[in-house]
Amino acid sequence: MTNFTFPEGFLWGGAIAANQAEGAYLEGGKGLTTVDLLPTGKKRWDIAMGKLESFTPIEGEFYPSHEAIDFYHRYKEDIALFAEMGFKALRVSISWARIFPNGNDDKPNEEGLQFYEDLFDELLKNGIQPVVTMAHFDVPVHLVETYGSWRNRKLVQFFESYAQTIFTRYKDKVKYWMTFNEINMLLHLPFVGAGLVFKEGEDKNQIKYQAAHHQLVASALAVKACHEIIPDAKIGCMLAAGATYPYTSNPDDYYHAMDKDRESFFFIDVQSRGEYPGYAKRFFKDNDLKIEMEDGDLELLKDNTVDYIGFSYYASRTASTDPEVLKHMTSGNVFGSIENPYLEKSEWGWTIDPKGFRITANQLYDRYQKPLFVVENGLGAVDEVTPEGEIHDDYRIDYLKKHLAEMGEAIQDGVEILGYTSWGPIDLVSASTGEMKKRYGYIYVDKDNEGNGTLERKKKKSFFWYKNVIATNGAEL
Repeated sequence: MTNFTFPEGFLWGGAIAANQAEGAYLEGGKGLTTVDLLPTGKKRWDIAMGKLESFTPIEGEFYPSHEAIDFYHRYKEDIALFAEMGFKALRVSISWARIFPNGNDDKPNEEGLQFYEDLFDELLKNGIQPVVTMAHFDVPVHLVETYGSWRNRKLVQFFESYAQTIFTRYKDKVKYWMTFNEINMLLHLPFVGAGLVFKEGEDKNQIKYQAAHHQLVASALAVKACHEIIPDAKIGCMLAAGATYPYTSNPDDYYHAMDKDRESFFFIDVQSRGEYPGYAKRFFKDNDLKIEMEDGDLELLKDNTVDYIGFSYYASRTASTDPEVLKHMTSGNVFGSIENPYLEKSEWGWTIDPKGFRITANQLYDRYQKPLFVVENGLGAVDEVTPEGEIHDDYRIDYLKKHLAEMGEAIQDGVEILGYTSWGPIDLVSASTGEMKKRYGYIYVDKDNEGNGTLERKKKKSFFWYKNVIATNGAEL
C-alpha cells in the first residue's frame, strides 16, 4: 500500500518502438531505415557510433530489427494483453520509412498509413490512448545515403512534410505526440540518433551540433503543424534523462556534473524555453563551432515550444574530475558514468537508483515548469522459464515498485506528471545491444539472440502485479 493516490486520469501503460517491435522491415512498401542496418555483435557499436558506413545489410550478419517480435502481424494479440492489464496508454512510434519509404517521396505510402490507422483504431477500441513518437531512432536510409542525413538542412522540409501528413491522417485518433525520441542521444550514438556517418578528419562536434540545430528546427515546425492541424492535441519533446551526481564535494566535480547534465538539457532548453542557452553559446565559441542558421529560425524556435516534457529514466550518473576515480567507469549504459558506491547495478551494469528518479523529475519540473510524461523506465534482465512454463520476475517487480513509489513522491512534491509508460511491456529487441535476452516485459516473447523461437507470448508474474497497480491507480504497489 502507498500513502498517496495518483492523479485521476493518470495514463498508466507501456512503451515500444517500431524498429524494436514491428519487424516486417520491407513489408507493406516500407523502405530501409538506419536501425535495419544495425547487426548484433561487434559491428553494431561501430555503425551506431557513425564510424562505419553501411547502407545495405551485410551478408552473414544477423539483423534483429528485420523480424523483431513481429508486432506488425501480431499487434491485435498484443494489444489484447495490454488491455487485459488495464493500460490507459501505449506509447508507439511511427516508422518514417513506412509512410515515406525514401523519406522524401512525392506521395505517402498508403499501405503504411493504413497500418498505423488500424493500429490506432485497435488501441482506441480497447480504451487505450496512443502516445506517438514521430522519430524513434529510424531515419530512412535513402536520406542518409543521398543527403548525409540530419547534417543536411533539406531534412527539415522532408520531416515537416512527414509531420503534416501524419497529423492530417490521424488528427481524430492521436492526441499525444512527441517529436524526436531521446533527442540528446545524437551526441552519444550519432548514427542511431540522427543517421550521421563521419568521414576521416571531420569535426564531429561541428556536424553533430549542426544536425542538432536542424532537428530542433524540424521539431519546432512539427509543433507548429500539430497545433494548427490538431488544436486539441499535446505535443512534447523527449529526453534520455538521469541526474548526474558529483562524485565528491570538490567544486570541480560539482561543475563537471552540471556540465554533463547541460549536455542533455541543451536540447530541451531550446525545445521548451525556445532559445539557445548561454552555456551552449559559450561552448560553440570555445570550440570554434559555427552553427549555420536561416533567417527566422530563432523566431520559429521561440514561437513553437513543446506542451510537455517526455523523458526516459533508467539510471542516474556520477561524474568526477579525478584521474584515479575515472578508472572505475561502469559498463553497459551509453552514458559514461563512475561507479556509485551507494548503488547496486543491473546485469548490464546500469545503476539502479529509484531516488534518482524522484530527483530527476523534480529537476526537470523545476527547470521547465511544464507537465512531465514518464515515457520509458524499466529493468533489462535475463528471465528464466520454469519447467511449468512460468516466469517469476520478482526482481523486476521490486525495481518497478521502488521507482513508482519515488514517482509518487515526486507528484507529492508538486511535480505534474501526465502518465507512466514503462519501457518494453512486452519483450523486444534491445536498442543498445540488439539482444533479446535483455528482457524488459511483463509479457515474455519466445525468441533468442540468434532469432530462434516460436514468438509465443507468455505472461510473467509482473503482468499480474502491474495489472493490480493500474486497477488501484497506484494505491497498491
